[in-house]
Amino acid sequence: MWLAFLAIFTPCRTGAALPSGDALEFAGQRYARLSDWAAANGLILRWAQRDEAVVLTNRQHQLAFEKDSKNCVFDGINVLLSYPVAIHNGAAFIADADMRLTLAPLLSPPPPTAANHVKTIVIDPGHGGKDPGFQVGPNQEKKYTLLLAQEVRDQLKKAGFNVYLTRNSDTFIDKSERPVIARQRGADLFISLHWNCVTTGKESVKGVQTYCLTPAGAPSSNESSDVSDTSPQPGNRNNDKSLFLAYELQKSLVQSLGTDDRGVRRARFTVLCLAEMPAILIEGGYMSHPAESRRIYDPAYRRQMARAIVQGVLAYKHQVELAPPPPPAPRPTSSSGSRGSGSARPN
Repeated sequence: MWLAFLAIFTPCRTGAALPSGDALEFAGQRYARLSDWAAANGLILRWAQRDEAVVLTNRQHQLAFEKDSKNCVFDGINVLLSYPVAIHNGAAFIADADMRLTLAPLLSPPPPTAANHVKTIVIDPGHGGKDPGFQVGPNQEKKYTLLLAQEVRDQLKKAGFNVYLTRNSDTFIDKSERPVIARQRGADLFISLHWNCVTTGKESVKGVQTYCLTPAGAPSSNESSDVSDTSPQPGNRNNDKSLFLAYELQKSLVQSLGTDDRGVRRARFTVLCLAEMPAILIEGGYMSHPAESRRIYDPAYRRQMARAIVQGVLAYKHQVELAPPPPPAPRPTSSSGSRGSGSARPN
């Protein structure tokens, strides 16, 4: 338990990245008082359960944390932290890395700028060809990622985007080639689509999760990440935007589909590591779950999921893209007081 470790911590002076007050150190990670961070960000802290769970609120947001847990419920959506929240001597502590790299980008999303143009999107149907992905009975993951990708493409095009798929048929494309295709297409966003599966808990494990790239040096949420190297990857240049994109997509999917919220997560998947634009990977549901699998195989449900993805993209675009300037107002016309008055006409 983290409490046992915290009991031996030595308080240290905080650095510039931390709010005022004492900090704790553990396993190379610096922790600060959650109350200090909350106050610095205009949030009010209250205990939902003394020494067990804490909630931060202001007029816009609500964040909920539990002792020894990596899960944060941010405005009703689960977001996994890199390190567990700890409670020691009646105070809650949070890792400096999570303050900077997980919570800050959600509290203060990327500001609208002219550089944040969102017009071209590459959709990546996972697996294909000799790589079937998960298989449940006769159903292979690669088939249903492509079907969903085609539906997402069609709906995004109707919404005015330029859209390309990394594969348009049952062909094999290496993971490392998929972000290259996105770069060659001039993609502003990269969205990889997958379905999930478990061997145990088939009757209970279901829901959607959305991944973005793990920050450099931090542990991933997914133990099966492709890349074990924790050094900075090309995709880390877009950490804040990718996290915000993942959050908007996860929120839209959960709210639109009424499915279980398995959270915004972090992983070093190859397609996320090598993407040079904001990039996410969606695990849209569990083929191993009896009821959820029937929905995955249903074209009407995939259309509904595609609509949720489009709405998430539009929410992201609305936040980060600088709105075009309004058209110039028409020049006023002057009306003459009387015929032959000699009043000037507009040119």
